[in-house]
Amino acid sequence: MTAETQPLPPPVTTLSRDDARRLALRAQGLLGAPDRRAGVRGVLRQLGAVQLDTISVLARSHELVPYARLGPVNRPAVEAAYWSDTHSFEYWSHAACILPIEEWPHFAFRRRARRAKGHRWHVMQDSERSCAAVLDRLRADGPLTTSELGGGRNGGEWWDWSETKIAVEWLLDTGEVVCTQRRAWKRVYDLAERTVPDTLLHDDLDDAECLRRLVAQAGAAMGVATRADLADYHRLKGEQVDAVVTDSGLVPVQVEGWGKPAWADPAALAAPPRGRHRTTLLSPFDSLIWDRPRTERIFGFTHRLEAYVPRPQRIHGYFAMPLLAGGRLVGRVDPAREGSTLVARQVSMQDAKAAAPMARALWEAARWVGCDAVRVDRCDDPELAAALHGELTHTSDHTTD
Repeated sequence: MTAETQPLPPPVTTLSRDDARRLALRAQGLLGAPDRRAGVRGVLRQLGAVQLDTISVLARSHELVPYARLGPVNRPAVEAAYWSDTHSFEYWSHAACILPIEEWPHFAFRRRARRAKGHRWHVMQDSERSCAAVLDRLRADGPLTTSELGGGRNGGEWWDWSETKIAVEWLLDTGEVVCTQRRAWKRVYDLAERTVPDTLLHDDLDDAECLRRLVAQAGAAMGVATRADLADYHRLKGEQVDAVVTDSGLVPVQVEGWGKPAWADPAALAAPPRGRHRTTLLSPFDSLIWDRPRTERIFGFTHRLEAYVPRPQRIHGYFAMPLLAGGRLVGRVDPAREGSTLVARQVSMQDAKAAAPMARALWEAARWVGCDAVRVDRCDDPELAAALHGELTHTSDHTTD
């Protein structure tokens, strides 16, 4: 009998939909007083992973994530918090993510799997020689970008990687090399032995322990989650979750309306979630909403990134950012910047009650990125458009927390 077909332990409690929603919000740092002393690093530790992406509209996604929780934090300070003093590293989690350095041992199972496979996307012509050359350069001159190592492409398309690029990415996959920061959006590589603390460097954890810790971390970061949610957070397989979830410290619960077993962080259950809700715009890559089925289940909100959808087929815009207000997703906006003006290229809202929080969120975002004006280009509902314009005027001097 497999772990998946074994009977699950009975739920310790039943949660309402609202209970589950509030647990998720608090676990993600969006309900209750933000820990400003812990700052960006505290947000990273709480979430366990912050996704990276090339798209930059208001700011890059990894900047938007702490902004959503802490408010208008200084943007250079965000980068410094992530990348200075070896507090974090970049690796493959939910996608390419910034991870707390304490999680380095937890991904030993993935590094071993990559080594066992022998390659990922590209195959080197002479792996031993190419990897040795990269390691020698990093040992002598690192940390370095791919360009500084000799170039990333052979002169063709973006996927036509040079032998050096294939080698350094392979070494990153297998743990001999670490991405220590992004410089002008280029990965900066260094030797793992030079950047990962000795107490964390060695891959001593077996696969089961790696998975157990990642499932426990994902459960704590989500508050309450299904098997699929737990698997998606760090891109595990369902059977990997099944093998360790009963030993993860998470407890089985039932959530009204979910129709499937769920697991909760016992610490989250011990204290009812209370406090002030953040009013903010969310990156589409924010871990609160990066799993679309979970977002629909918790918030009744259907959302997808349309940046890669042909323009005529887009419904809400290139980089539509959901509006979180009062603990619910009540609208979305596709933002852009034109000089010192934040442009809401397209806005949609649930109802007129969302106009005031939308206006506050737009003004806060505008000031954060150095804009002194907000303009709405499109809101298809005339009554909601009028309400939003009125609130934007009314709140032009208002600053949220």
